[in-house]
Amino acid sequence: MKNHLNLIIAPLNAAHNKKDFHCNVESLDRHIHKQARQDIKRCISRIFVASFPDRPEEIMGYYSLSTLSIDLSQLPEKMSQKLPKHPIPAALIGRLAVSKNVQKCGIGKMLLVDAIKRTLSVTDQIAIYAMVVDSVNDTAIEFYEQFGFIGLNDDRSRLFLPLKSFELPNKHRKI
Repeated sequence: MKNHLNLIIAPLNAAHNKKDFHCNVESLDRHIHKQARQDIKRCISRIFVASFPDRPEEIMGYYSLSTLSIDLSQLPEKMSQKLPKHPIPAALIGRLAVSKNVQKCGIGKMLLVDAIKRTLSVTDQIAIYAMVVDSVNDTAIEFYEQFGFIGLNDDRSRLFLPLKSFELPNKHRKI
C-alpha cells in the first residue's frame, strides 16, 4: 500500500471513478455514487476527494462541505451566553468517508484537516463560527471527538468545533 501522505485532495470531477468507491457504510457509498454530482450542480455542497498521484481516478476518501446556521439553543449554555441572540454561521462536513481498502491509515484525519483548512481560508471574507459534522454512527462520533468536537444539545450525531480553536493572528482584523 502506498504512503497515504502522498495523497492529493481535490474537487470531485468527471475523471474520478465514483462507482468503485466503497466504505462499508451504504448511505455514504450511495451519496458518492448517485447524489454528489447533483449536489455540486445545485450548489448544495462541494465534494473533495483524496487520491494517489499515480491513480488520480481512484477515490481513497471524500468529504462534502457546505454551510449552515446553528441555533443558539443547540449550543452548550456556557458558549451561547457569549454570542449574539441569533443563529450563528458554520461550515458543515455533511459526509466524510474512507475507502474500505485504506481505512485506519490516517486518511480520514487528512480529509478532516483539509476541510478545516479550506474553511479557515475563507474566514477573512465570510464569518464562520464553527465546523459542524454529521456522524453516521458511534465510530464516527468517536473519530470526531478525538479532535475536540462536541455534541450539539439536540442531536447526538451532529457535533461541532469552534473555529477560534485554530485562529491565527491576522493583521487585517483591526477594528
